[in-house]
Amino acid sequence: MLLDADFEYINEEFEADRITRAQLDTLLANGWRHFGSYFFRYNLGFHDLDIQRVTPLRIRLADFSPSKSQRRVLRKNSDLDVSIGELAIDRTIEELFDRHKRRFLQNVPPSIYEFLPESEFPCETRQLNVCRSGELIAASFFDIGERTTSGIYGIFDPAESDRSLGVFTMLKEIESALRSGKEFYYQGYAYEGESFYDYKKRFRGSEIFDWTGNWNAFTADPQRRHNSTLSD
Repeated sequence: MLLDADFEYINEEFEADRITRAQLDTLLANGWRHFGSYFFRYNLGFHDLDIQRVTPLRIRLADFSPSKSQRRVLRKNSDLDVSIGELAIDRTIEELFDRHKRRFLQNVPPSIYEFLPESEFPCETRQLNVCRSGELIAASFFDIGERTTSGIYGIFDPAESDRSLGVFTMLKEIESALRSGKEFYYQGYAYEGESFYDYKKRFRGSEIFDWTGNWNAFTADPQRRHNSTLSD
């Protein structure tokens, strides 16, 4: 990948045992993510033997509506039971994660605790469980800020891959954010080029961070992206 002559590489991190809702909003708006107490942001990543630009994404919820394919995902999973509650990592979640990670061919995470702490979480976090006839088949985890909801990680049983449960849990997190009157939903990092994370780019109302403090309207076609800067 070629970089502009004035490109500034960003790779920052810090540890925090506790942050407020307002602090979480500010961090997310500046491209930060976190796993447990480890907070980080970086604008270059290594993917498929190439260095690619990292693109933080968020959805301006006032502009969101589900696409035709996303409505189809919601209908297909209307038979499932969805609940949202306190973060509760137990053996059932650990076993689901172990099945989920078999999908990966490289950079396989060893444990759910790579993304979630074993004890105290630094900010308010919720867990979304998806069950079929009492059996857990998917779960996701998200943070709550004053104006924001931020997806952390999602897992599902690979045997249920035809249900698009990764997209389904994101849609349910977005529904929760809308019910709570949030302004933004942060769906995390993706790459500028094609990658495993492209499903994160397929949500109406998405914006992309330019790493200089601005969020711009996003479309899947970079030639059609809105040129104007949107205020935070």
